[in-house]
Amino acid sequence: MAKATRLTTQDASFYFLDASNTPMHMGSLAILQLPESGLDFEAVLQLIESRLHLVPRYRQKVREVAFGLARPVWVDDPDFDITYHVRRSAIPSPGTDEQLHDLVARLTSRPLDTSRPLWEMYVVEGLADNRCAVFAKSHSALVDGEQALEISQVILDEDATPAPVTDDLWMPEPAPSEAALVAGALAQLVSQPRESVQTLRMTLGDMSSVVDEAADAVGKLAALVRTAAQPAPSSPLNAPISRNRRFTVARTDLERYRKIRARYGCSINDVVLTVVSGAMRTWLLSRGEPVSEATTVRALVPMSICEAQPGTNGASVVDVCGDDEVSHPHGRMSSFLVDLPVGEPNPVVRLSHVAHATEAFARQSRQVTARTMIRLSGFAPASLHARGARVASSLSQRMFNVTVTNAPGPQIPLYLAGMRMVEMYPVSPLLKNQTLSIALTSYDGYVHYGLNADRDAMTDVDVVAAALYESLEELVDASG
Repeated sequence: MAKATRLTTQDASFYFLDASNTPMHMGSLAILQLPESGLDFEAVLQLIESRLHLVPRYRQKVREVAFGLARPVWVDDPDFDITYHVRRSAIPSPGTDEQLHDLVARLTSRPLDTSRPLWEMYVVEGLADNRCAVFAKSHSALVDGEQALEISQVILDEDATPAPVTDDLWMPEPAPSEAALVAGALAQLVSQPRESVQTLRMTLGDMSSVVDEAADAVGKLAALVRTAAQPAPSSPLNAPISRNRRFTVARTDLERYRKIRARYGCSINDVVLTVVSGAMRTWLLSRGEPVSEATTVRALVPMSICEAQPGTNGASVVDVCGDDEVSHPHGRMSSFLVDLPVGEPNPVVRLSHVAHATEAFARQSRQVTARTMIRLSGFAPASLHARGARVASSLSQRMFNVTVTNAPGPQIPLYLAGMRMVEMYPVSPLLKNQTLSIALTSYDGYVHYGLNADRDAMTDVDVVAAALYESLEELVDASG
């Protein structure tokens, strides 16, 4: 029997949002320590293939319906070829981190092939210090962060010996004929005319009709709407972008964030946003931009919110998840807009402003947060970043200057085919007129920032990366 699953309204909207200068895929860059024997690419390939049944969408492709009469459908790819999706690459040995970042930027710039399953993975050899890298990218329509998880979540193990998996005797289901798809679309047109008209508008590129619905579905908040009553401040962070990217990273010690959290009774996420605020301040000043005490940069912050727990006085306590110590399995993904106080020269006062803003949001979160996320197992940050990208994609870009996505990760080492993962950097997509996205993941004692930027508009993205280190140091010194 022919089998197909129709894309949800959200999935379809992100599929049609894809454009040459704004490819809608999430990326992740893992740095791995090689064993003395070197890279066993075939072992990596076999491990990935053996676990694809845990993420069945990764062997399905999108098939559009004639004339845009209905949302596209997921169908099994009868010609699925694992060697097309998992590729061997290299940089000249001994390769530097900068060369690796340039490669990631080029790979991030390329849209995915929509005639195949919407993901690619590159195993990169040649890194200095006996390391290799794995860069994976998955389309936002493929990974929803809830039921359809990102592939890195199922290929990493807590032990150097890969966990056994059940045999996968996958056989592609036959796809429905074009006539069957059209017949189903016509039947839907009769039974659900409003939805069908909306689908036609998506197909024709009129996304305005679906943005509000998609935003509601992924967590558009009353608090967020109030903040957005005024357009985001004018900023060089908002400009037309090209199809080419720059990518760089920063890696900082998680323990320093924990000490600041303990010193001021705030959350890890408050410290992160304060560090980003200081970095944005330094970057603006380096460009000669006018910065007064009232200058702000508005950030969209998709995050995981912990379920309320009873406090010592009987009141409910809602905490913003920032690392493994405060993460709860039944957290909820939500988002809010915060005006980062980049004009404030004192880092402790900046932290106070940020903490006040996030506390006000947390107090309202039980009334206005989005649907409860299902419990995520394994390495969840990539799926959480994908969820955050969906939030950002569903809102008007006039509402914010930059996205800052923070997804807590495990504080134990993870392994891919026996190789220890020593670093993990998220790569969040750029949106129209957004020149920079900042995504970060805490993993194994460190906070890993991935900075994805437009190649032309953000030639100085390395300044932002350096400023993140300076901003954290400044906050630590001021905290005593």
